[in-house]
Amino acid sequence: MGRINLHILLFFFGILFFPKLLNAQEIEGPTDDLGDVSDAFQENFFEALKQKGIENYELALEALTKAERAAKDDPKLKAVLFFEMGKNEVELKKFDDAEENFKKVLISEGDKIEVLEALYDLYYQEKDYVSAIPLVIKLTKFDNDYKEDLANLYSRTEQFEKAIEVLDELDESLGESDYRDALRTQIYRRTGNASGQIDKLEEKIDSNPKNEQDYLNLIYLYSEEGNTVKAFETAKTLLKNNPKSELVHLALYKFYLDEGNVKESMNSMKKVFASEKIDKPGKYKVLGDFIKFVTENPDYEQELSGVVSLFANENDGGVYEKLGDYYVTKGRKEEALILYEQGIEKDGDNFSLLKNTLLLQIDFKKFNEAANLSEAALEIFPAQPIIYLLNGVANNGLQKADPAIESLEMGLDYLLDDSNMERDFYKQLSIAYTSKGDTSQANKYAQKALDVKDSN
Repeated sequence: MGRINLHILLFFFGILFFPKLLNAQEIEGPTDDLGDVSDAFQENFFEALKQKGIENYELALEALTKAERAAKDDPKLKAVLFFEMGKNEVELKKFDDAEENFKKVLISEGDKIEVLEALYDLYYQEKDYVSAIPLVIKLTKFDNDYKEDLANLYSRTEQFEKAIEVLDELDESLGESDYRDALRTQIYRRTGNASGQIDKLEEKIDSNPKNEQDYLNLIYLYSEEGNTVKAFETAKTLLKNNPKSELVHLALYKFYLDEGNVKESMNSMKKVFASEKIDKPGKYKVLGDFIKFVTENPDYEQELSGVVSLFANENDGGVYEKLGDYYVTKGRKEEALILYEQGIEKDGDNFSLLKNTLLLQIDFKKFNEAANLSEAALEIFPAQPIIYLLNGVANNGLQKADPAIESLEMGLDYLLDDSNMERDFYKQLSIAYTSKGDTSQANKYAQKALDVKDSN
């Protein structure tokens, strides 16, 4: 193997983690000034990369050790080798050795982002969050996204005030995010110092009454403390100071509902459902709360139909499913089926909605609809045994024995440790073979159904 220039070698393998140093060399003279690498170094270095690529990390380290001997006292080569050694040692969980090698690179080459990231990942795997913090502070100078990591590390090391400061800084510069809101909520719960946090938030609101997030955090803290009066007052103040706020209605609808002001609650719900800032889980929670309220206060049931219309333009079957579930609990399955079928038209790959729809279609002997829907569902969920079973039931209801048998036998291949469903498969196979006049097979599967033992 011929000799190869170090600059080309490093560039080719994408591990050029000290570009400033090399660029300086290029300015001063040709790349040949970097020197050539020996055959021994080159062969062992390439061998190490090959072994690492096939996950033979011990062999990779052996090759790197040989390459290190061939590198002699060249600091540039040593830095590359130490970095590669560290990466292999991380894979082998030799964290102390990897840490030592990464630190050697940082000492010789300064704060290179690839090395800082590798060492940060090492500390995170070891759950050494204290050591990770100074690294992440350095990484924030390369990439501002690391500030979220920094807030998380401060929280994990119980430096809660610092964590909140970083979160507030990010909210101010980037806007709100679900992740940061969740982390802030977690911190409030862990500190148990709600009164101190409340005082701080009230001070912030006094100095800047337009910051929506401060109000939302304060509403949450008051609610956690059980002080719904202050929480409700804060929500109203936020709406007064920021009439365009959409997120405030996630709190207002519940406060209005609890005081029996259904009209205002519905107005807030409409804003929640129409908002693009509020995600589906948030909207579902609002809908779930309203359904619970209607369950306890049936006089307001007529309002449910109005809720459906709020989602008329969205391809979201989950709303119809939730309302259908409500009617099922009331024993009004016909109304539930209508809602389920409307939901399927909007959201055909919602598995639980498909299953509930098929069960009710079969319950009402709508076998043709159930056969067609289950056939379409198998295109989306080809490994779900319940769909094969329901397809078999529907075809048996249509006296179509052969399609029923084909579907049922295929579904059994996907069935694992569900004795009740296994028994149902055999019963339906017995029905299908009886329909064909094959008494022998019908009796065989009827006996199989009897022989199934209940799983523990």
